[in-house]
Amino acid sequence: MAKKEILVVGSAALDTVEAPAGKVDDILGGSSFYFSTAASLLAPVRIVAVTGSDFPKEKIEFLKSRDVDLEGLETAEGETFRWGGRYYEDPNKRDTLFTRLGVFEQFQPKIPNHFKSTPLVFLGNIHPALQSQVLDQIDNPELVVMDTMNFWINGTPDELREVLKRVDVIMINDEEATDLTGKTDLLAAVDQIYTFGPKNIVIKKGQHGAMLFRENGEMFSLPAFPVRKVVDPTGAGDTFAGGFMGYLASHPLEDKMTWRHAVLMGSVLGGFVVEDFSMEKTKVLTQQDIDTRIEQYKELVAF
Repeated sequence: MAKKEILVVGSAALDTVEAPAGKVDDILGGSSFYFSTAASLLAPVRIVAVTGSDFPKEKIEFLKSRDVDLEGLETAEGETFRWGGRYYEDPNKRDTLFTRLGVFEQFQPKIPNHFKSTPLVFLGNIHPALQSQVLDQIDNPELVVMDTMNFWINGTPDELREVLKRVDVIMINDEEATDLTGKTDLLAAVDQIYTFGPKNIVIKKGQHGAMLFRENGEMFSLPAFPVRKVVDPTGAGDTFAGGFMGYLASHPLEDKMTWRHAVLMGSVLGGFVVEDFSMEKTKVLTQQDIDTRIEQYKELVAF
């Protein structure tokens, strides 16, 4: 089956991260780059995002050899979006040290003409109004997947609901599912989310894995792969999404096993990215690395 193109619209950032493993400044970050680094291992990717005039373009040179189309990556006068965070021995604990939106604050996604027919679309964690603007510019996509967060769920609920009516898959964590529905029981929350529009729901549970729910009643759960040393958890969710959609891009969507294997691929790549800072691990992954991890996964869950 031919590989379909994937469009990702999200943030482009420079991150400063403090962790038990060390501190790094101005490393590559942002949902669009985490996603495309992972997805491009499996399928062609098109990016729509914005960087500032200070952005060091050499940081994304590797994407050009990965079949990533950067025509939609806009450069605006000003500072690139910057985020700083501190992690602790417990990788689930994080403090945000600073957020400087820079040019991202005025971001208005502009979809290049030859991107508008892209069959698979990933709406990164941006304002729901911007997610809607993207969909207004796309011509009959085959599959739309969206990410969101508590900030939008609680701050822009009406605009978020409008987007939910137009997407096929939503990716959120269990806390966000509760905020979105008011249901503390996960299955009750899932049932409620179906009524909002999405027919497929991926619940990300961090170090506890991921769950897939489909409106036909299908459920699938996969543990996270045990990682001996978590260096930097930033971008794990976007990397998961990249692996998930990258797999869907080259397999039949009507096959239920396609969706299960997509969760596996997302989990595999999400497990790799946390082993080093930024995308240092996923940008050098080989097919052999991925295949070996999949075999280890099979052994992990076999019974």
